[in-house]
Amino acid sequence: MPAITVDDVLVLPRLPRLAETTTFRPVRRLITAPSGYEGEGFPVRRAFAGVPLHELDPFIHLDQMGEVDYAPGEPRGTSWHPHRGFETVTYIIDGIFDHQDSNGGGGTITNGDTQWMTAGAGLLHIEAPPEHLVVSGGLFHGLQLWVNLPRVAKMNPPRYQDIRGRESGLLSTPDGGALIRVIAGEVAGHAGPGSTHTPITITHVTVQPGAAVELPWRPDFNALVYVLAGRGTVGGDRRPVHTGQLAVHGPGDALRFAADAEQEAATPALELYIMGGQPIREPVAHYGPFVMNTRAELVQAFEDYQAGRLGVIPAERLPHTGGSGPRPS
Repeated sequence: MPAITVDDVLVLPRLPRLAETTTFRPVRRLITAPSGYEGEGFPVRRAFAGVPLHELDPFIHLDQMGEVDYAPGEPRGTSWHPHRGFETVTYIIDGIFDHQDSNGGGGTITNGDTQWMTAGAGLLHIEAPPEHLVVSGGLFHGLQLWVNLPRVAKMNPPRYQDIRGRESGLLSTPDGGALIRVIAGEVAGHAGPGSTHTPITITHVTVQPGAAVELPWRPDFNALVYVLAGRGTVGGDRRPVHTGQLAVHGPGDALRFAADAEQEAATPALELYIMGGQPIREPVAHYGPFVMNTRAELVQAFEDYQAGRLGVIPAERLPHTGGSGPRPS
């Protein structure tokens, strides 16, 4: 996984050693993400499938996209499509993706980069592999997370953040056994670059075989730990986990996880995508590309889209590469 890394983690700031009175969060629910296909055969894992929305709040949806090794001519993207009422956070581990939206946002993201799009009141956008990747084929692997917006922010103006992997806050454990990349929010006083409407923290953690991590976590945040690769244990109760599983945690002051001493050759470390946020605790009306509070607001969103009030496709635009690839975002 070529996400941002360092040659020597021992030069990084370290997590503090936690007090003996620390309450480690137990695992409330363990889900194995079902696998499926989007569009013309793009493999995805639905990481939040089967988890009640109130346990995910403020998050809505998470797809692990790939890992897939495309042959020449196979890479696919999305067509132009609308969104309103939430934010999409796209984290690329392998591969390259271009983004463009009707609000003027856009850019190319690659290994370790994050694209953060606040749909707010609404926009149109497209995601597509660059032409050279379509011609050559290659590896593609990433995540897309949907973050809800509170009622007061759902109709805010759209915005786009292009976050380079090198901008992530980097730190390690006291013994240097793990690399923690802070993408948004903060961990032990170390902040990530992502600017969020809803208070959240997102990290990508690589844990070396046999290493353990005790990660301080805001008590008022929920805690979701998704296994990108490898095997290990999570929770104060040390529940076994493996690739494609989501651990929903209960209350407490910190997260505890560890990598098994022996890992498969293809996944030499335990890779975790960890999410937490302050619950919004508002009604959720979700259908297709819109996340609102009421059915009437969903109807209005569809009417606004059909009337062209969510934006206009730019005259100079990315080519549509066919299919729908990852779930439209």
